Amino acid sequence: MTKRLDLRVDFAFKSLFGTHGNESILTAFLNAALRLPEEKKIKTVYLLDPHFNKENQEDKRSILDVHARLEDGTRINIEIQLNNKHDMEKRTLYYWSKMYSSQMKEGMDYGELCQTITINIVNFRYLSHINHYHSVFQLYEREEKLLLTDMLEIHFMELPKLLIKWRKKEVDPREDQLVRWLLLLEASEDEEITQVLEEIAMQEDQVLKKAIDEWERVSQDPEVLLAYEARRKALLDEKSALRRAENLGEKRGREEGRKETIKTMALGMIQKGIDNKTISDLTGLSQEEINNLRH
Repeated sequence: MTKRLDLRVDFAFKSLFGTHGNESILTAFLNAALRLPEEKKIKTVYLLDPHFNKENQEDKRSILDVHARLEDGTRINIEIQLNNKHDMEKRTLYYWSKMYSSQMKEGMDYGELCQTITINIVNFRYLSHINHYHSVFQLYEREEKLLLTDMLEIHFMELPKLLIKWRKKEVDPREDQLVRWLLLLEASEDEEITQVLEEIAMQEDQVLKKAIDEWERVSQDPEVLLAYEARRKALLDEKSALRRAENLGEKRGREEGRKETIKTMALGMIQKGIDNKTISDLTGLSQEEINNLRH
């Protein structure tokens, strides 16, 4: 079997879920993600222009998100993130606000604005204090837990948490369609997941079968592979840069901690009346630094 694209790479994800002709795949994913009752199931999605954000360099990356509109006007933005940049809450609010405000046209009434939903699929643990792999946030009054409006809805789907539950057999893709679609993102590196999903596709889920067939097809397309490898390399470089920055921050933090410990020791010696030379010999502080502490 041909090596398939890693669907956790945003370019590959969009090639499958955000490409014209694959609307039925996106529809199935959204119905699973939003857990809508049967009578409100999504029947049609319309892919939107991915370039609605173009104000700065960060906005240009939104072309790898999936933007869609539902029949009732609801706007949806799906972003997949491999690397934790520690800015997810601000990032998702920014993109939510851009998509919400982009609906407004001259002469339009505020009452015509439609619900806007952002879905963040992340390949790292983000909400460490929550065990659920799928979390949904809306605007509530703090004391009464009263929903202010359903115009804002933000989802976080954490793949590492889902994998843990999968390995513990706490989730079943045969029973839960969202589990099914999210595990598909992990399938390129897990033969067991691939086998289970292919069985489900053959036995009961025609849309999943279409997704797997399309995934197989794009994974053999030379042009797609070229763009995919370039994007994957960029993400790996980004991950390395983030790791270097984190290591540098940790090193600086340790150094600052060491300096504070030395200063605390020196202050204790000063309070005991120990002379500057002895303090300097024991701590490595200069005479000037010790004098500053005395004042």
